Amino acid sequence: MKINSFLQKFGAAGFAFLLLTGVFWLAFGGAALLGFTSKKESPMQLKVSVYDTYVPKKQGGVMHFDILVDANEKDLEKIYGYGREYLRSKGQEGQPLTSKECRFCHVENAKGAVEDSITTKGYYIIEMEGCN
Repeated sequence: MKINSFLQKFGAAGFAFLLLTGVFWLAFGGAALLGFTSKKESPMQLKVSVYDTYVPKKQGGVMHFDILVDANEKDLEKIYGYGREYLRSKGQEGQPLTSKECRFCHVENAKGAVEDSITTKGYYIIEMEGCN
């Protein structure tokens, strides 16, 4: 028998060690495959789409800012609405914000305040130039 020859070669302690090691890897490997790992071990970062935005200011000049939204958000009117909300907060309501002023740029990972804002409000604004 294979087990008897293994026991003769490595002894009962070696057999028990290998058995426990196999059970350990089976349990943790299975948990990882099923998605039961802790957030600290495998952080799930929110992927966000960045929309590069240039809007003419009422008093002249240009506001350059980025609108960050969940990467799954594809409704452009909703995204432009976030930009218009930001413009209102800056006293620039009524300024044009369409595909001419606001274009998809890239996708990146969000952390901290950016992730919190997108989770609660749906968007986050990064002010670049001319926003104050």
